[in-house]
Amino acid sequence: MVGTIPRGQTMTYGAVAASAGSPKAARAVGRAMAANPFAILVPCHRVVAKNGLGGYAFGREIKEILLLLEREQFLSKRACS
Repeated sequence: MVGTIPRGQTMTYGAVAASAGSPKAARAVGRAMAANPFAILVPCHRVVAKNGLGGYAFGREIKEILLLLEREQFLSKRACS
C-alpha cells in the first residue's frame, strides 16, 4: 500500500491502516514504518500523522526534506504537462 503513494503526495497512518482493512491500527502502521529497513523501496516518509509530519527513522528533518523535494518535482512535472 505505502509503495503506491505517488511522489509528492502523502497519506496518514490512519488512512494506510484503513486501506489495509484495519482502521484502528494507525499506531501499528507507525511502528511498521519506523521499523522499515527498505526506505528506498518502501517510501515510508510519505506516511504522516494526521496533525503533522510524525516521526521518521532518519530524523524528521530528512523526512521533511524528502517530501519537499518530491513535492517540487511533482509540481514541476505538472507545470510541464
